[in-house]
Amino acid sequence: MKGDKKYGIIALTLAVVSVVLIWIVGLSPAQQKALAQKDEKKDTIYSYVQLIDAVAWSIDSKYMEAVDRKELIYSGIRGMLETLDPFSVMQEKKEYNQLMEMTQGKYQGLGMMIDLRDEIITVVSPIEGTPAQKKGIRAGDKILEIDGKSTKGMSTEDASKLMRGPAGTKVVLTIKREGLAEVLEYELERAVIQLKNVPYYGVLDNNIGYVRLSRFSEESGSELKNALEELQKKKIKGLILDLRNNGGGLLAQAVETADLFLNKGDLIVYTKGRGEEKISEFLAQGNGFYKDAPLAVLVNNGSASASEILAGAIQDWDRGVLIGDTTFGKGLVQQVFDMPNDVYLKLTTAKYYIPSGRSIQKPQLSKKHPSTALVDSTRDKEIFHTKGGRIVYGGGGIVPDIEVKDEEIFTPLEINLERQQMFFDFAVSYLAEHKDLPQNFEVTDQMVLQFKDFLKKKNFTYRTALEIQVDSLEKTIKAQEDGERYQETLKNLKKLVEEDKEKDFDQSLSYIKRSIKRDILNSLYGEKAVYEQVLLKDDPYVKKALEILTTKDKYLSILKS
Repeated sequence: MKGDKKYGIIALTLAVVSVVLIWIVGLSPAQQKALAQKDEKKDTIYSYVQLIDAVAWSIDSKYMEAVDRKELIYSGIRGMLETLDPFSVMQEKKEYNQLMEMTQGKYQGLGMMIDLRDEIITVVSPIEGTPAQKKGIRAGDKILEIDGKSTKGMSTEDASKLMRGPAGTKVVLTIKREGLAEVLEYELERAVIQLKNVPYYGVLDNNIGYVRLSRFSEESGSELKNALEELQKKKIKGLILDLRNNGGGLLAQAVETADLFLNKGDLIVYTKGRGEEKISEFLAQGNGFYKDAPLAVLVNNGSASASEILAGAIQDWDRGVLIGDTTFGKGLVQQVFDMPNDVYLKLTTAKYYIPSGRSIQKPQLSKKHPSTALVDSTRDKEIFHTKGGRIVYGGGGIVPDIEVKDEEIFTPLEINLERQQMFFDFAVSYLAEHKDLPQNFEVTDQMVLQFKDFLKKKNFTYRTALEIQVDSLEKTIKAQEDGERYQETLKNLKKLVEEDKEKDFDQSLSYIKRSIKRDILNSLYGEKAVYEQVLLKDDPYVKKALEILTTKDKYLSILKS
């Protein structure tokens, strides 16, 4: 019986260690023994599998208590994957099905792309129109806890599993945001996430078209083509393609969308695996549906994976001008392999390279547990050239031609108004009595006063950085024997806190007006009106794109520099 048990563990272990080892399971015991003797002095994968087998067998048969065999083996597999990159993971059937849901455009959860950064679950980008985006979750937010459970040491798959669930149920996220001393707590209600690829397109000033491509799933290419067809009917003179906070998706859709802007036969992306040999190339198949008119592509640090392939191909072929901030830097190819016992191995098998030869992948994002050593600055400045000879730089991510940073820094007041859903709740309350507002309405001083009264009725409160410091000081003073002598000072400091809060409201007035308008428009007219009346009017990226696209000499000089 012991022998049978032993060979059962061997078979399970071999089956999941690597796809390469599947053939070993089919060998007879005599053949396996002969192979082991032949390779016993060599550094082979099979010799180490024998070690895994021996350890698993010893634990199972001799440990002081009975062990969960499944968990024992699964822990071993996860341990192996911990030595690899952040995207190589083992998935059980439920997790695999969730992955498939994302590519098909529908699932139940919060609506955000997450990743491991410095071993912390970090938001890459919230998806437009979802609970995460509506509540004010931002790219770069670090998720410290999910429903009170620490995310320390948690994989992205485990974190995703905790955040997903039936629509209508709630989950609490504890978040650390850069620049804020206090952690933020968000209560979000899960929803059915209908993932739009093209949430908006339209015509801006000077007859320049605008298309927002928010993700890459099975219908991205066809949705984008339909949007371009409609815009061309309106005789647009140029196009802004917005890829900001597009966390990527299917490679096939990245290729299909790039195909719309390039000439037949143009290289879009290629992959290299072990040994640096090319595994596959992806070329444009059509004749460029929109290949000649001026093009500006907006990117930021939330643009990842498939977005980087598309943006990089456009830049390398000098097809358009990239505007914004350096992209995320995820350029690893994953394949999913079926394993026994309803297990799937999502394994990184290659890297993406764009036409100039640049790797998209940032070196510091290539390991689950990266070294604390600084990245080689010479690698950051590795020089490549576009088709026309322009210099572009390697080092991971796509560096735009024109840098534009979103300089808007959210204050504690603004963050908490969004987090506590005050703008949304006010919009609901206000529209109960004002149902006939036109799309071009403006937020009046009277509406602002009504909003202030609404906040008082809701007992809205928040803490400023100064207030946190004063509270800390008060605790220190209370611990002192002569604490009473400082009470007057504390009283004056608290008064100062309240005065600062009054100033906060005045300093944030333009943001407050814009946000009131945003949520009222969204309730009355939907997302299209929000884009046209709020989001695109003062957007610094869009303004820069319009400036370049409407000045032919400037546009051409960038592509020739």
